[in-house]
Parts: sequence; C-alpha cells; structure tokens
Amino acid sequence: MRIAQIAPLYERVPPRLYGGTERIVSYLTEELVRQGHEVTLFASGDSITSGHLVRCCDVALRLNPLVRDPLPYHVIMLEEVRQAASKFDVLHFHIDFLHAPLVRDFAERTVTTHHGRLDLPELKPFYGVFRELPLVAISDDQRNYLRHANWIGTVHHGLPRDLLPLQANPSGRYLAFLGRISPEKGPDRAIEIAVKAGLRLKIAAKIDRVDQAYWDEKIGPMVEAHSNVEYVGEINEHEKAAFLGDASALLFPVDWPEPFGLVMIEAMACGTPVVAFRRGSVPEIVEESESGFIVDTVEGAVSAVQRISSLDRAKVRATFDRKFTVERMAHDYVQIYRTLAETGIEAGRSIRLKSKFMPSATHKSARDFAHAGAGNNARTDSIRP
Repeated sequence: MRIAQIAPLYERVPPRLYGGTERIVSYLTEELVRQGHEVTLFASGDSITSGHLVRCCDVALRLNPLVRDPLPYHVIMLEEVRQAASKFDVLHFHIDFLHAPLVRDFAERTVTTHHGRLDLPELKPFYGVFRELPLVAISDDQRNYLRHANWIGTVHHGLPRDLLPLQANPSGRYLAFLGRISPEKGPDRAIEIAVKAGLRLKIAAKIDRVDQAYWDEKIGPMVEAHSNVEYVGEINEHEKAAFLGDASALLFPVDWPEPFGLVMIEAMACGTPVVAFRRGSVPEIVEESESGFIVDTVEGAVSAVQRISSLDRAKVRATFDRKFTVERMAHDYVQIYRTLAETGIEAGRSIRLKSKFMPSATHKSARDFAHAGAGNNARTDSIRP
C-alpha cells in the first residue's frame, strides 16, 4: 500500500531523547517498509527513515532554540500533505486534530491515532463537528472520554523485539522512574514510595518549560531531601536498556487517565516488572502478578515493591513478546488501512467496523462505542508532546 505517516514536528523521528509519539511513528514506519509497503514520512528534517522523508522543518522544534511558535511549521507540513494527498491509499495522522478541516473531502482515506489525553472538555464539541474523522485509540480506556467519536479500532503500541534485551539478573537494586517531570506522571509519589520502602530511586525524566516551576518548588527539593533518590536527567534510547534492565522494578504512579504508557512495555521488554497505579490504560497493559502489580495507594505500591522478587522476569518478557511487538502493531494498522481502502467509507457517516485487530486483554473484536457519551469534569491541562 501507499501510506503517508504524518508526525508531530516537536521531536525528530525517531527522537533523540524523550518523545513517545515520534518513537512509535518511527517503529511503525520502519516495520511497514520492511513488510513491503511504500511509506512516506512527513516529519522534521533531521528525522531518519528507510521510507521517503518529506522534510517539513530543518530540525525538531523542541530542541531548536530559535523556534518560539511550532504552529506555523505544522501548517507548512499540512500544505505539503495537501499537495501530495492524492498519491496515497491511506494517510495516517499523529498530530491530534489540526488536520481535521483539511481532510474533510477525503476523510475516508485517513486515520488519526490519538496519542494524548482525551478527557479535556474542548474535545467533545470538536468531534461533534468533525464526526466523520476515523479515529484509532491506543487503549480501550482512552475511547471512554469521546464515546460519540468515530472510533474504528484500538491498537496498543508495540516495540521491535530486539530493541531492549531481557535482563534476567539485574544488578542495580533500585527502583526506576522514567518519563516526564509533571504532576500527572507522579514523581512525588515515586519518591514517597521509595522512601517508605527503604529503596534507592533513580529518576530519568525531561523537564518541560511548563513544568519547571513544579520541579523547582516541589520535586527538586524532594530529591535534595532524600539521599536514596537520584535525578539522572533525560536519557536517550541507547541508555534505556541499562537503566530499565538493571532496575528491580519500574514505578508508574500516574495521576491522570494515562492513554497508554510506553515506558511500561519498555520495562517489560527488559523483564523489569511494573508497579503502576490503576489509572487509564494500566489494567490493559499490566497483567496482575505476571508482568507487575496494579495498586491504588502509595501504601499498596510499597507492599507491591516488597513482593517484586516473586515475579519471574522471563515471564514479564514473555508478556511483552505476546502482546507488544512492533510486528503485531503494524499488522493491526494494516488491517485498518485495508478496511478503509476496501470499504470506501462515506465522509460524514459514522462507521461501525467489526475489528479483528483490537489487541485488548482478550484480543477479541472491537466493541462499538457509537452510542452517546457522557461529559467529563476534566482537568484542562493542555495536550503536550
């Protein structure tokens, strides 16, 4: 198939450091090319791909000190997409909703994967207007916040099998926190868990400008106050294997409706169990007492950490191999692409597709969420890369 992948421009594809969306776009693009598809990637100019790259800015925007406003660059990218749209069987967008007005005339050849939170009040009226856009969720839970939207499937993320090796005998004897310093990710909870459990904690995370005050006023002082807590900064892809593989467990103490949580399956690939709070996608990703423990409180997390040695790291890795490989992810998306191409969906019509590619806990067909949804008293944090 001729497939366009349209990525955010905040990070290169794949990202140098943090950037879950761009990383998934890279894994998907490379696997689709390996399978013989003709893939065009619209992304930053420093991106690396075996497909055809359309450079929409010179370098990734987040690490470019000259860029103040990312919006003009994304509009430039959308013009590139508009001019080339007729060349593709399917256009796969990963940029939230900015493209919606542009693609209305050929929405039946598009799919949009939502990588962020969907409990924001602004999104419900938006998808009341753009009802025809075919959407893919990255977890079943994510769909609950926009029940009236045009969901055509759920595809869990996947990683290359050889990206992160199993570490059967970790040497670090520490707990790991990996991701982003922000209130919703729960670094304060991670520190509290480690302190109460009497274990070392290593924090590898980026600090966005919007969260700098949160670090300065809360997390930084907490790190300074506890000798068993170490902030190692933002790490790159090559450093993840050692950081996650040597850890006794990954702490995932989120306090928001987590859309997926890529770091959970990265830890599983290393054989590292996950201790995660029961929010958002977590019950879909973590298999209780197999790949980790799901908890509701800090005290529950401390108890889980103390039982972490009871889990077989080879079985944790087996869960990854069974559910979260890039081959499975690409297969699921290709099924969606082919359904779009063969069905000839009429723009503006709410579609209900019976899906064989929805990797839920049971891996059965997709449920239809077309009935009217309820509103949310949601937080109004902006969607960030």
